[in-house]
Amino acid sequence: MTKHLSKFEAVSLTEASFKDVNLKLSSFTDVNLAGSSFSDVSLAGATFHNVDLSNIVITDAKLDGMLINGILVTELLRVYGA
Repeated sequence: MTKHLSKFEAVSLTEASFKDVNLKLSSFTDVNLAGSSFSDVSLAGATFHNVDLSNIVITDAKLDGMLINGILVTELLRVYGA
């Protein structure tokens, strides 16, 4: 049986592990993911606003269409490599 939960507030999930979880179309506000790791995750079509991306490491990622402050990341990497 699939259970659909719609709202969590003031919850601590420190050191939680999620596998084969569907959070499609979910909304996250005031969430702390510092030190978390993500593998085999789809963020296609996601929007990030007012996020702290300091010290983030991204490897083996599909970057087609990804924008940072309105600039295509693939274009930034192309110019950087030139």
